[in-house]
Amino acid sequence: CVKFENGLRPDIKQLIGFSEIRNFSMLVNKSCICDKDSKAKANYYNAVNEKKGKDFGRGKPYSRGGKKPDEGGSSGGRGGGAR
Repeated sequence: CVKFENGLRPDIKQLIGFSEIRNFSMLVNKSCICDKDSKAKANYYNAVNEKKGKDFGRGKPYSRGGKKPDEGGSSGGRGGGAR
């Protein structure tokens, strides 16, 4: 079991290692489950990232058009009024 654990990928080894399973068939089964789960997780995040990439070309929803509020106008803090 220890040799098998040492040959696992680091992500699976981290998940399985703390369990200290010393039944070889159970260790193999749990390792397979972790492997399938990690692949499913990776596929999910890849699909989400691909979807975000497709939506990226739409433009910025909060972009401002024109001047910024602090540019120009009579409401500026400069100009030094009389006291």
